[in-house]
Amino acid sequence: MIDLQDELAQDFLAECQERLQALDADLLAMEESGARADPELLERAFRSLHWVQGSAGLFDLAQAGELARQAGNVLGLIRSRQLPFTQDGIRVLLRATDRLRELLRDPTQSGHANIAGILAALSAYTGPNPSHPSAQRLRVLLAEDDFSSRLLLQTFLSTYGECHIAANGLEAVEAFRSALEHGHRYGLVCMDIMMPEMDGREAVRRIRALEEEHGILSTSGAKIVMTTALDDVKNVIQCFHELCDSYLTKPVDLAQLLGQMKGYRLIP
Repeated sequence: MIDLQDELAQDFLAECQERLQALDADLLAMEESGARADPELLERAFRSLHWVQGSAGLFDLAQAGELARQAGNVLGLIRSRQLPFTQDGIRVLLRATDRLRELLRDPTQSGHANIAGILAALSAYTGPNPSHPSAQRLRVLLAEDDFSSRLLLQTFLSTYGECHIAANGLEAVEAFRSALEHGHRYGLVCMDIMMPEMDGREAVRRIRALEEEHGILSTSGAKIVMTTALDDVKNVIQCFHELCDSYLTKPVDLAQLLGQMKGYRLIP
C-alpha cells in the first residue's frame, strides 16, 4: 500500500477529484441533452473511472475502488450498447461519483464507509449478471520475459485454461492480433510492464486498439492484468489510463490472481 501522506499520493488523489468533477459535468451535459449517450463523453467518463479505480487500488481504498469499478461497469455496458442510457441511470451514476468524492476527500474513512445502498442501485440498473459461459475454455495470453516468473504463472494458469506465451510486448500484440483474426479470442492477458522490444503499456494500448478495430470495446474485451516489480506509482497508474483492468506486483500472489479471475467471471 502507498502511504496516503506521501506527496505523490496526495497529487494522485487530487487528480482523482478533478476527474470526478469533470465526470459529473459530462453526465450533467448528457442529462440536459435528454440522456443522449454521447460516445466521446462516455469514453472520457469510462477512462476517468478507470483511473480512479486504479488509484484506489494502489492506496488500498477498497470501498472507493469497488464503487469506481461498479460505476465503470455500468458505463461500460452503456458504452457497448448493452444497457440503455436513461435519466435514472444518470442519477445513479451521479450518486456514485458524489460518494466517491467523499471517500477520496477523507481516504482514512474509506474502509469504514457504507456504500451498500449505492452498489444496490447500480446493480438494480444493470439487472442480473449474465452467467459465465462455462462451456467455453479460457484462453490466456501470458507476456513475460523473466523465465522464473513466466514458469510460475504458466504452471498456475494452465490449470484453468489454454495458456500461450509471449516473451515481449511485440510478440504479445502479434499473438493477440492472430487470435482475433482466427476467431479465438483471449479472455485473460497477463502483461509485464517492463519488457524488451515493446513495453507492457504500449502493448496494452495496441491490444485495445485491435479490439476496437474488430468492434470489441474494452469493457467486453480481454481482461488485462499488469504484473510489475516496479515500485513506480506513476507507471502503474498510467496502465489504467491504457485500460488495463488490474495489476499485481511481483512476486505475484497466485491467490490474488485467482480472486481477480473469479471476480471477472473468467472461471466459476
